[in-house]
Amino acid sequence: MFVLRLVDVPVLQPDIPLQQTIASPARPLHVKIFIPEYTATMQFTLRSCVVNSTKACAIRVMLGSIMLPQSFQKILSCKGTADCSLVLHSPPWEKWLQIMAENLGTANASVSFEMIAFFTACKPGSTNSFLNFYNSLNQSQSTPALGGGRNASTLGMLGNTTLPAVGAANNASDPGTFCLQNQPVIREDLDVASVRFRVINGPSIPVHSEFPTLLLFNLNTGMDSGGTLVVNLLLNETSLSIGNASVFACMTAASPVLTLNTTQNCSTAFFQGYPLNVTGSSTEATLIIPYPETDNWFLSLQLICPRGQGECNKAKAKVTVSTYLSPCFDDCGTYGQCSLLRRHGYLYAGCSCKAAIAVALYRYYLVEASVYTYTMFFSTFYHACDQPGVAVMCIMDYDTLQYCDFLGSVVAIWVTILCMARVKKILKYVLFVLGTLLIAMSLQLDRRGIWNMMGPCLFALIIMIMAWVYHGVKRRHCYPTSWKRWVFYLIPGIILAFVAISVYAFMETNDNYYYTHSIWHILVASSVAFLLPPRDKHKNPWAWSQKLICRYQICKNDREELYAVT
Repeated sequence: MFVLRLVDVPVLQPDIPLQQTIASPARPLHVKIFIPEYTATMQFTLRSCVVNSTKACAIRVMLGSIMLPQSFQKILSCKGTADCSLVLHSPPWEKWLQIMAENLGTANASVSFEMIAFFTACKPGSTNSFLNFYNSLNQSQSTPALGGGRNASTLGMLGNTTLPAVGAANNASDPGTFCLQNQPVIREDLDVASVRFRVINGPSIPVHSEFPTLLLFNLNTGMDSGGTLVVNLLLNETSLSIGNASVFACMTAASPVLTLNTTQNCSTAFFQGYPLNVTGSSTEATLIIPYPETDNWFLSLQLICPRGQGECNKAKAKVTVSTYLSPCFDDCGTYGQCSLLRRHGYLYAGCSCKAAIAVALYRYYLVEASVYTYTMFFSTFYHACDQPGVAVMCIMDYDTLQYCDFLGSVVAIWVTILCMARVKKILKYVLFVLGTLLIAMSLQLDRRGIWNMMGPCLFALIIMIMAWVYHGVKRRHCYPTSWKRWVFYLIPGIILAFVAISVYAFMETNDNYYYTHSIWHILVASSVAFLLPPRDKHKNPWAWSQKLICRYQICKNDREELYAVT
């Protein structure tokens, strides 16, 4: 990565005009301003804009990082006017905001203008700020851990700190009131990418109609973005003083939403949040955020009453908030396996599907299931070892893991197609072993050769087609006989398999390896679930064991009769 760092960037201070000049359209102007905590709105104004000191100018101002997508930037265009302004609701707290101004005039036009910014602060109901609360939490090491647990955070003595200075900012409410309520939260690190958040004096918190209740979740450690953030809200129906009211919540990063009761829009100046809603009829709501970005996350909750409801001013409700960070949501479900991977120094978790194995076991294809298990095991650890950087996990030699991964992938396709052919069992197992030996030899000669994949596929397809033709001629009917089998299983499975092979053989390069190889694994595993034949309804898969039991019983009866005669 090539970094070009700007030096001597002018700083725009609140309520203080900043005079600037853009000499050439080829060189834009960069300015920055610091956004304090509890900033509700920021009004940016560009005024006295003239070109060569004579006429109104044409200038464009972009607020926010120029590296972000355009939908996350705020653009202010001033054409043919000397003054223009823009209001940002809930700008990111405790961060520098980048401002870039471009001259849209001619090459020789020199543009001069004045910048000024005004902040509106939101006074909290508690004098303890969020960040001061966490600073005191980290600095206090003498207080015993909460709950006595080894991983529990410590809670120090909190001093009465005042609001951060915001220039000549005005409070969004009268001096005697406040416009939000803080609800402190403690972070408990349990394991890698596994965090539990505990609400102080919770887990049930009061939610009011007059102002929002805020909870801060610290995901700013740099090790949390690889997990999944789960937020669960449970409304206490008995605490809801107005039956048809609802609690509207919004989860955002960098800054909270403070206007839930007026707009019910879950978005801040540069971030589209995640909305939640609980009512008397639907008392529970769950939000799942995979790979949350590294930042301070805020949950805003407010009681919303229907229009024309006069007694809503003093209404409140009780909501139980449960929030935690997990490597994989619901531990990847019944047929999934949660894996921790590290790439370029970043640790993240992901689910690997083992349902091909499950389908094979369910349909009593035990040999095929063992091949799929072998493939999943070595594929998982090969990719854990095949990582750039220093932090990798190799349980064996890299070359051995790569060979076993390639072998398992090709053999899995080989046994799946032969299983579809429905040949006699003795012939099927002979082909299984013989094909596996030939595939192992081919991979040893040229591990990345295209015919290592295409050869077994084509040969197995020829065997399958010959077997299907034989069954069709013998039965005097198209094989497989059911049209549902073709429409809902075979055709989708064949399409998935051919797309997977095409991606693997013709589209995979060093640049797109991570994407194409992931697509290959997804498509192949999905095709197996469609292509494996159904369970044989006329044969008991455990008949061999029952035969052994019956023979043992017959022999036992014969011996008893012989003893009786003797």
